[in-house]
Amino acid sequence: MFKSIFTNSFGILFSRILGFVRDLLMASILGANIYSDIFFVAFKLPNLFRRIFAEGAFSQVFIPAFAHSKHKALFSVKIFLLFLSIIITLTLLVNLAPSLITQAIASGFSSQNIALASPYVAINFWYLPLIFSVTFMGSLLQYKHHFATTAFSTALLNLSLIGALLLAQDLEKQTIVFYLSIGVIIGGVLQVLSHIVALHKMGLLKMLFGGAKYLKKKIALTTNETKKFTKEFFPAMWGNSTAQVSAFLDTILASFLVSGSISYLYYANRVFQLPLALFAIATSVALFPKVARYLKNNDEQKALANLSKAFWFLTYLLSFSAIGGIVLSNEIVTLLFERGAFTHSDTLTTANVLSIYLLGLLPFGLQKLFSLWLYAKHLQMRAAAIATYALVTYIVFALLLLEPLGVMGLALASTLSGMVSFFFTLKTFGLERFFAILHFKNILYLVLSLVIFSYLLILFKDIINVYI
Repeated sequence: MFKSIFTNSFGILFSRILGFVRDLLMASILGANIYSDIFFVAFKLPNLFRRIFAEGAFSQVFIPAFAHSKHKALFSVKIFLLFLSIIITLTLLVNLAPSLITQAIASGFSSQNIALASPYVAINFWYLPLIFSVTFMGSLLQYKHHFATTAFSTALLNLSLIGALLLAQDLEKQTIVFYLSIGVIIGGVLQVLSHIVALHKMGLLKMLFGGAKYLKKKIALTTNETKKFTKEFFPAMWGNSTAQVSAFLDTILASFLVSGSISYLYYANRVFQLPLALFAIATSVALFPKVARYLKNNDEQKALANLSKAFWFLTYLLSFSAIGGIVLSNEIVTLLFERGAFTHSDTLTTANVLSIYLLGLLPFGLQKLFSLWLYAKHLQMRAAAIATYALVTYIVFALLLLEPLGVMGLALASTLSGMVSFFFTLKTFGLERFFAILHFKNILYLVLSLVIFSYLLILFKDIINVYI
């Protein structure tokens, strides 16, 4: 289990380091203003679907369905073509009326800014069919216990965007946004190609070609399997999407605030997502096939044993990450972003937003872990209901806190929604099972280590400031 987790984590870490280099360049070249807001708006929808697909929703339904399928080649090809055709149709519609989609994403934008952003929304949306293809191929690789290609492939997107920024750094800001949008598409193509190579090496490409060859003649054999998959997929997608939908709504609401607010949320969320992806998502992706297999074989004890190890692993890492990030929020944002067009005032606001996000790091991460139990037990509808509770919580608090707290109110609403999601996920998992995982000695060690860690951070904070 831990070998797969470390493979995922290392790949994600490498990709995120490049992502921070990208964000550093973007903050320096674009800053936090209407042009950076325009790019983040343009990339928002495809990035939303990337997170929903790539971070669990598709694979958590596809892998068990693929394992149970009697016609694996036919089933996988049919699912791929079904979803890809829907996504390409949606992409074409967005390209026909990009201004309507832009207005829906950033309702607070002026008509002039909507007109500026619309072409980039149309370009960026072509990343969606590319990233779905990557997610589909990545799920097949996960079934074969190959995680490295998917974990490292995001680096290709970041390298493409870094290249776009370096090529466009001396050009007008509107041209830089165009270069970034093209960079997104090139990065997506590179991700697809890397997965095709991996499928070929694992012998899965031949299986897909065989399925495509006989699909037309034998498509009826997969009808029941496809119906079952689609019935389970959409609740699973909704159940995995609360944080992403909240972040999407952040953009809509932040567009009504002062210029730069969308960018503050983006930069803070980028830092917040690092420990979440590095530890929680990497662990969940690696652990899910094992938990699903144990529960399928009615071996609940082994499933719980693996879940218990992962729980303490995540609790320690996420707790230390949250406290470290909160105490050093100003220093982190200064080090990463404060240069060029990104001012000290931008740093202070982004750091405050980051601190509020980090309050929800532990519940968000543990919710990812315990939701595995729900999907392995085929409780997709329950996961969807929990996602709805969390989203309603976010909307209520976002509207209540938007005026008094501004952009920080949106971050706090997101954190509260994560806590609600964790509570209901834990309740469904079973409080008795959860308390069986807890041990007084482990809790004591955790509390003592966090107290010592916090004291050392505060003690050496002034020393750290000397070097940034």
